[in-house]
Amino acid sequence: MARRIDSDEKYVLDLVSEILGVPYHWQYCFPTLLGDPGKSGRRRKLPVDAYFPSHNLIVEYRERQHFEPVPIMDRRMTVSGVSRGEQRRRYDSIREQWAKEHGYKLLVICYNELSHKKNGRLIRNKSKDLLLIKKKLNSCLGFSV
Repeated sequence: MARRIDSDEKYVLDLVSEILGVPYHWQYCFPTLLGDPGKSGRRRKLPVDAYFPSHNLIVEYRERQHFEPVPIMDRRMTVSGVSRGEQRRRYDSIREQWAKEHGYKLLVICYNELSHKKNGRLIRNKSKDLLLIKKKLNSCLGFSV
């Protein structure tokens, strides 16, 4: 999947970066965070949406397809033999468990927590979005940012 600089994911991650005042690694891969084995038996690294090393923080933005089927994104079976939607839920769970086991803070921001259109795309009310994300960050990090 192409990394789009105009995506809702990038918009949300840039807001987190703006609040924290630090840069982040986009689509970062940790060496031990792995997905299901492919046909060759090799397991690919699972990227996280963003990694903020200065705060030991992983941020995941969950779009509409994390909650409901989206035909254009879920039409093919995966190498694991499950639907893409099922694999997405499994990989979300793997990321959450891995972060916990390795001592990372994990902030999950869901599209439906922010103002959005019927199709799930964000409206991008920056001032309102900053307030919500800042509140979530304060809770996740345990201090005010």
